[in-house]
Amino acid sequence: MSTAKDLDVSKPSDGKEQADDRGKWLWILLALFVLSAVIVFISQLEDTVEINELVTPPSLPEVSVVEVVANAEQAEILSLSEVKPRWSVNLGTAVSGKVEKVLDRALTGEPVKKGDLLVEIENSRYVAELAAAEQTLQEARLALLQAENATHLAREDFKRNGQEPPNDLALKLPQLGIARSALTSAEASERAARKQLEDTIIVAPFDAYVTGRYVSPGQIINAGDRLLRLVDRSAFELVTEVGLRDWALLRKPVAGQIAHVLDQHGREIAKAKVRRGGGFLDEQTRLFKLFLDVENPKDGSVLSGDFVSVRLNGVIVERAFDLPASSITQEGYLWHLDGEDRLQRFEPAILFERHDRVVIKAPENVSQWRVAVTPLSSFLPGQTVEPKPVVN
Repeated sequence: MSTAKDLDVSKPSDGKEQADDRGKWLWILLALFVLSAVIVFISQLEDTVEINELVTPPSLPEVSVVEVVANAEQAEILSLSEVKPRWSVNLGTAVSGKVEKVLDRALTGEPVKKGDLLVEIENSRYVAELAAAEQTLQEARLALLQAENATHLAREDFKRNGQEPPNDLALKLPQLGIARSALTSAEASERAARKQLEDTIIVAPFDAYVTGRYVSPGQIINAGDRLLRLVDRSAFELVTEVGLRDWALLRKPVAGQIAHVLDQHGREIAKAKVRRGGGFLDEQTRLFKLFLDVENPKDGSVLSGDFVSVRLNGVIVERAFDLPASSITQEGYLWHLDGEDRLQRFEPAILFERHDRVVIKAPENVSQWRVAVTPLSSFLPGQTVEPKPVVN
C-alpha cells in the first residue's frame, strides 16, 4: 500500500521540474539574444565613428609670416671696442731734490687741466746755478764785444797805414772766433740752468685725471723718479676689429669716415673719426683693425675703460631683404612659403645685423617673399600650411 502511494506522488513532481528547466533555458536564450544585439549595435556605432573621422579633413598648421620686399639697404657695421685715453703718462722729474709741496689737485682721482701746478721741488740749488750761468753769459757777451772791438781797431790801423794785414792773427780774428764760441756755450748753459729751474715745478702736460700718486712732501727724489700717473680726459681713441664680410661692406677708403659711438644701451654718446684702418690682419684674431679718434665728447659721456659699440655706415646693397632676426634658425636657414602655401627652406647670405633685424641678399629674380617669423624644428620642405600674416 505504502509503495503505491509513493509512486503516485513522484509523477507530478517530475513534470514540474521539467517545466522549470524549460523556463531557465528560455531566459538564457533571451539573454544571449539581447547580448548579441548589443554587440552588433556597438560594432555598428564604432564603424560609424570611424567613417566620420575619415570624412572630416585634418586642419592645417598655422604659420606666422611676414611679407618682405627687396629694397636698397645701406649696410651698417657694428663692432665692440674699449675706450682708451689718447695720452697716458707716468709723470716723473728731470731734477733731484727734496719735495717741497704736493698740491691737493695732485691727489689720486682729481681732474686737472693742462698747466696746473701739481708738485714743487726745493729749488735753491737751481736758482744759484741759473745765476752763475747768467753771469757767465754776461761775461761771454763782454768778451765778444772786446774781441770785436780789437779786430776793428786792427783793421783801422792797417787801413790808415795803407798796409795789408799779413795774417788773421794780426787782425785778432782767432780771438774773435773764441769769443763767439764762448758766447754760444754760455747761452746754452744759461738755457739748461733755466730749464732745470723750471723742472722743479711739475705741471700737468694735458687735461687729465690723476690715477696714481707716488710722492709725498719732504721726500727726497732723484732725476727720473716717478711722481704721478695721469690719463687723458679730453681726447680718446678706439681700436676695433671687423671680419672679412664686414670689411667688404665698408666704403673705401675708410680713413676720414665718421663713426657713431654707442653705449651699452645702444644710445649714441659721441662721434669718432677713423684715423686709419685695414692694411694688415691681426696676427691672433685674423681681423682687420680700425683706429678711431673720439671728437669733442661731452663731459662725462665718454669714460676711459668703458666698453662701447662702434657703428659705421657702409655701402648701399641694391636688392636686400630686411627680416626679423627670429626668422633665421640656429642652423642658419629661413623658411618661406611658395605660391601654394608650401614651406620651402633656404640658406641665406646674411649681409649684416641691425638691432633685432637681419639683412640678407635677395635671391635672383625674387622681389617678394612670405617668410616664417618663428620657424619650428618640425617644419618639412613641401609641407602645406595655413599662413597667418603679421606686421613686419
